[in-house]
Amino acid sequence: MHDQVKAVLFDFGLVLSGPANVVVWDEMKRELAMDEATFHPSYWQFRDEYDRGTLNGTEYWNAVAGRKLQDAEVAELKRLDTELWTDMNEPMVAWAERLQKAGVKTGILSNIGDAMEDGIRGKLAWVAEFTHAVWSHQLKMRKPEPEIYAVAVKGLGVPAEQILFVDDREENIRGAEAAGMLGIVYKNHAAFLAEMERRDFLDLWGA
Repeated sequence: MHDQVKAVLFDFGLVLSGPANVVVWDEMKRELAMDEATFHPSYWQFRDEYDRGTLNGTEYWNAVAGRKLQDAEVAELKRLDTELWTDMNEPMVAWAERLQKAGVKTGILSNIGDAMEDGIRGKLAWVAEFTHAVWSHQLKMRKPEPEIYAVAVKGLGVPAEQILFVDDREENIRGAEAAGMLGIVYKNHAAFLAEMERRDFLDLWGA
C-alpha cells in the first residue's frame, strides 16, 4: 500500500458514475414537452443553484420547466434525474470497494442537489460504505470553494496531504491541491491509470 495516501476521496458524477444516460435524457425532455434546444440550457442554467442548495429539487425542476409543475411531475423528474447519473463507472466503484476492504478510508465529495442525494442513497446501498460523504447542497457551498475541502478532510480524519482526490474537473482538483491534498483529474480510465502509474500509485490501485 502506498504510504503517502491514507484516504481516497471521490467525486460522484463522471468518476464513480459514468456519462449521462442518453435514453433517460430523452425521457426527461418528453416529460417536460421540451426539445433539446430548450431543455439542455434550462437543465444546466439552474444546476449550480441546485447543487449549492439555494434551490431544492422541486424549485429546481419548476425553474427548468418555467412553470409550476404538479407533484407527480416533479417526483418523476427527480426519479429520472437519478437514473440519468447512476450508470456506474464499474472499475472505479470496484476500486473503492477494494480500498475499503484493505482498510483505506474512502470519501465522496460531490456538487449535488438534495433530491439527487436522496435518489443516489436510495438506489445505491454501497454509498453507505464510504467513511464520509460531503454533498454540496447540505453546506450551501460548492467545489472549488476552499471551505468544502476542509469539511471533507475533517470528515475523513486524515491529514490533507495524505488524501488523494479524484475529480473530472481541473478546477476542482486545483482547489483540492490548494487545500493540501493530492489530486488526479479523471478524464477516462486509461488516462487515469497512466497517471496513477506515473505518480507511483499503482500499488494503491491494487489495494
